[in-house]
Amino acid sequence: MQAPSVGGVMLPRGNGQAVRLSRGASLTDFAEKINANPASLVAVMMNLGEMVTATQSVSDETLRLLAEEMNYVLEIVSPEEEDRELLESFDIEFGEDEGGEEALVSRPPVVTVMGHVDHGKTRLLDAIRKTNVVAGEAGGITQHIGAYQVSSEVNGEDRKITFIDTPGHEAFTAMRARGAKSTDIAILVVAANDGVMPQTIEALNHAKAAEVPIVVAVNKIDVEGADPTKVRGQLTEFGLVAEEYGGDTMFVDISAKQGLNIEALLEAVVLTADASLDLRANPEQDAQGIAIESHLDRGRGAVSTVLVQRGTLRIGDTVVVGDAYGRVRAMLDDNGQNVQEAGPSTPVLVLGLTNVPGAGDNLLVVDEDRTARQIAEKRAARERNANFARKGVRFSLENLDEALKAGLVQELNLIIKGDASGSVEALESSLLQLDVGEEVDIRILHRGVGAVTESDINLATGSDAIVIGFNVRAAGRAEQMAEREGVDVRYYSVIYQAIEEIEAALKGLLKPEYEEVELGTAEIREIFRSSKLGNIAGVLVRSGEVKRNTKARLLRDGKVIAENLNISGLRRFKDDVTEIREGFEGGINLGNFNDIKIDDVIATYEMREKPRG
Repeated sequence: MQAPSVGGVMLPRGNGQAVRLSRGASLTDFAEKINANPASLVAVMMNLGEMVTATQSVSDETLRLLAEEMNYVLEIVSPEEEDRELLESFDIEFGEDEGGEEALVSRPPVVTVMGHVDHGKTRLLDAIRKTNVVAGEAGGITQHIGAYQVSSEVNGEDRKITFIDTPGHEAFTAMRARGAKSTDIAILVVAANDGVMPQTIEALNHAKAAEVPIVVAVNKIDVEGADPTKVRGQLTEFGLVAEEYGGDTMFVDISAKQGLNIEALLEAVVLTADASLDLRANPEQDAQGIAIESHLDRGRGAVSTVLVQRGTLRIGDTVVVGDAYGRVRAMLDDNGQNVQEAGPSTPVLVLGLTNVPGAGDNLLVVDEDRTARQIAEKRAARERNANFARKGVRFSLENLDEALKAGLVQELNLIIKGDASGSVEALESSLLQLDVGEEVDIRILHRGVGAVTESDINLATGSDAIVIGFNVRAAGRAEQMAEREGVDVRYYSVIYQAIEEIEAALKGLLKPEYEEVELGTAEIREIFRSSKLGNIAGVLVRSGEVKRNTKARLLRDGKVIAENLNISGLRRFKDDVTEIREGFEGGINLGNFNDIKIDDVIATYEMREKPRG
């Protein structure tokens, strides 16, 4: 075949050679690799029906299309590979202990506590902390930093254990998504009176996917109806066989509330670590580790809890954490005490970073500030390019038909969250029975009870899924995250409506009409009784603004309690007003609806016409 010619200029044609490019590369990057003029590649893309500028970040699919046309084989470098190559260019090896066997010393195991909501994870962590507060320490634990270290005596020897304690285990999930390994052992908490629940199975699957040993803590053995034997039987079905049944999983019956058998649980963790894992690291090299959680502190600036994995982190070290960098100004332990250095498996709160890193970002110490800044800037630019390229790649129900016709998708991935397991199962079975021909399959990636969480959005992001919320809404930062990542989240209160819309989308019949736009949310702080108007909610507006005569719904613990309510009255002090903005307090009257409680959330919205196409 002849080389393609654009405007009389012959373009270099590959003979099946590989071209390696990073995510979000531009046509200029491609041109450099094959020694071509970027303008001629723009012309080739126009011939292929794509309008792309030379410097624009383009999607992997667009680059593959171009490579195919030019007879090259495109290799997209994974984020992990990109990072390794970036660090190698600065002569840094991440994830390796320096020196031989003689340089390695044993380190404490790092443990994550997982399990179903209400099975006592938080109470167990509190119980572990209480048994480990040093005698005479004023005030005990003074600060929550998302990770802490405790001591336990095993066979007459004092052994340390590090616990990662982050709500929803963002770090655990995010690190797994990046291929990083933060946790050595998982404690699976199961209530003896409830047994195995949906989130128990979800947590178990997370731990298995991360290939970490599991210790089972059977909690609430002091509660009426507790049956630890039943829990052992149920978990056998999922491949966790107790030692007493001839398996290799340690089960410990505990009561977090009474503080029963906490020491035995810690001993089980240490014994499991000794039996299954070789936990050693070199404490003498430059520190490397991982960010567990980070936030912006009003007085201290960007702070991050980091877990040192190898080497020793010291005050004054220059560090890079993801796309943040800086010099370690101070380090605090979980007791709020200043520490001068932190060795392997030690969690510390680090002060002195330029911005807030993400959960799972790796930490490394470098020789000088300039190197740190260059690595951070290159990482930020790379992530920005990848995000630009990714925009518009995700599909929603509206453009699903086009995606099917273009061959971009052969299956519709769904994540279903609902207010009760019965309705979730009913919706799932109805959807799986849809007959939409052979072009597309429906896959339910995950289903669960409760509000749509960041974990759900993370899963949807990684698998191009559409999230369905049945009588529940997105919780916390999940809504902003879905918007940022371009994930389509659909809310329904009638099963048939959900089924009809998805069936219509699959058959290419769905026409966008109206979309719901959230205006603001208000948290009920006080309830006032009025003989004339009924109950009036004294609220603090948490986000956006609340306007009179708009539609509203009432949420309690993330679940929808009432739909189609109307904001019939708004007051600020003694004045009637038309709107109350974020951060201000006021009174809301919901007409005839009076079933309100303190801590309920009033979410207001309006229906806006959706632009077509």
